[in-house]
Amino acid sequence: MKKFLVSFAAVIALSSSVMADVNSQTGCGLGSMIIKDNSTAVLLALQATTNGIFGNQTFGITSGTSGCQKTKFVMNEQAQEFVASNMDQLAKEIAVGHGESVDTLAELLKISDKATFSASLQQNYNSIYTSQNATMADVLDNIATTTL
Repeated sequence: MKKFLVSFAAVIALSSSVMADVNSQTGCGLGSMIIKDNSTAVLLALQATTNGIFGNQTFGITSGTSGCQKTKFVMNEQAQEFVASNMDQLAKEIAVGHGESVDTLAELLKISDKATFSASLQQNYNSIYTSQNATMADVLDNIATTTL
């Protein structure tokens, strides 16, 4: 049994080093505060799992605690959670001007004209993502000021 566990740990360690360019945005919450190292897929999974198990990300986003930042504009909690959990994918889709994440965000923000919303997001990409370290609150605030 020990050989199996050691082998399993070695496979995980080696495979995670191959995936060095994985998503580094697991959102805020207890997992992200406890596990600061996000250099491997395993550690990112542990961050996200810890956030999910304890359900503290929702509270943190709403209250501005647990490493989360509140938005300046009042938006629904679902939109905040969605953006926090999908920062990388959303940035890619906004850059190209369409995608499932952009459509979902439009629905969460109750935008009826998705095509115009998507085009506006793409046109204002540099104003929405002002740095590589943009937070969920920054992104939503910038979306609100540039497109809504």
